[in-house]
Amino acid sequence: MNIILTGYMGCGKTEIGARLSEKLAMKNIDLDQYIEEKEGFSITKLFEKKGDIYFRKIESKYLNEIIKEDNCIVSLGGGTPCYHENHKIFNVDNNISFYLKHSRKNLSERLFAIKKNRPLISKFESKEKLLEFISKHLFERECYYSMAKNTITCDEKSIDIISNQIIETLE
Repeated sequence: MNIILTGYMGCGKTEIGARLSEKLAMKNIDLDQYIEEKEGFSITKLFEKKGDIYFRKIESKYLNEIIKEDNCIVSLGGGTPCYHENHKIFNVDNNISFYLKHSRKNLSERLFAIKKNRPLISKFESKEKLLEFISKHLFERECYYSMAKNTITCDEKSIDIISNQIIETLE
């Protein structure tokens, strides 16, 4: 069985994947980190040097490599399910998927503090403008995230609480 974590950037996929890996003794693969290792560049540099189209193409290629493994936790990038029909991996074969859902306000608070590390949002100077962007972006993407078999509402919850909810769902 593979556990697939999806959701908007900043929702905690990487951290929750790592915690689940500890608790379930499963291999953890963060797709963005995997891409950085394979390509030899940070995600930010890949977007800058090669562009969005190139990135989305290799993202799908590497996702299809990873998903062939078994007994893994896979943390997707925020845009991964929205391109190249990547969302189809959510509930096929041995995969069980979880949408880590946060409110737009919560996401904007979380992301504003770390925006310099995120190419899509680094230009926003105010929380209000970032909230507006996230609201529009989520409107476009949420239909893909919602294709996950399970949704975990994450606002005001710790990584441990969210991880435990996922584990309870698996049982």
